[in-house]
Amino acid sequence: MAKKKMIMIVDDEIGIHESLRIYLTREGYEVFSVFRGDEVMSAFERMRPDLVILDIMMPGRSGTQVCTDIRAVSMTPIIILTAKGEEVDKLLGFALGADDYIVKPFSPREVVSRIAVIFRRLNRMESEPDNHLLTIGHTSIDLKCYEVRVDGQPVVLSPKEVEILHLMASHPRQVFTREQLLDNIWGFDFDGDPRVVDTSIKRIRKKLPENAGLILRSVYGVGYKVEPEENA
Repeated sequence: MAKKKMIMIVDDEIGIHESLRIYLTREGYEVFSVFRGDEVMSAFERMRPDLVILDIMMPGRSGTQVCTDIRAVSMTPIIILTAKGEEVDKLLGFALGADDYIVKPFSPREVVSRIAVIFRRLNRMESEPDNHLLTIGHTSIDLKCYEVRVDGQPVVLSPKEVEILHLMASHPRQVFTREQLLDNIWGFDFDGDPRVVDTSIKRIRKKLPENAGLILRSVYGVGYKVEPEENA
């Protein structure tokens, strides 16, 4: 019998926990609750959840700080759940390494659906042929452990940045539109600003050192592509 997926809900509103727990347990998930930001990491290390639903505004420690804390030690999927719905807040959430961003008020059914999409994407990646590790130029990208190295030296990218780079590097010189990147990386019809792709590409370019041996090119009016440098 397959082990149930465990979901950690981090929010200071009891009603949020109660409503999500009903729907999540009905779908076969195990659920546990944390109500303060400064209690998340001890609970995370103790329970080892398969996914975290994370509020932004919390006592003790903010959700953005907690997201950074989790990303420092784990690639566990994170869904940010918050009343802050401005595009700049969404872009910040994705930049910090969140996998999804849902604005309050929300439908618990929508949250369950988004969780299912994330797990389907992860299962698809795990079941694909063993092509998770690739090298382009002086850059190696390991999608299983979400590691990027240039000449053996680690480069710290967010999970989405690693996935974008791996996808594009797997198809060198192929141009990807923003819509293709959103669909392949986020795994659902993103209803926000496609600039999240532009922001992610900009961050990857900034983080990769000059000796990476690859170039992320913008194709005006179309999208982006990765090319190996000729002398790499």
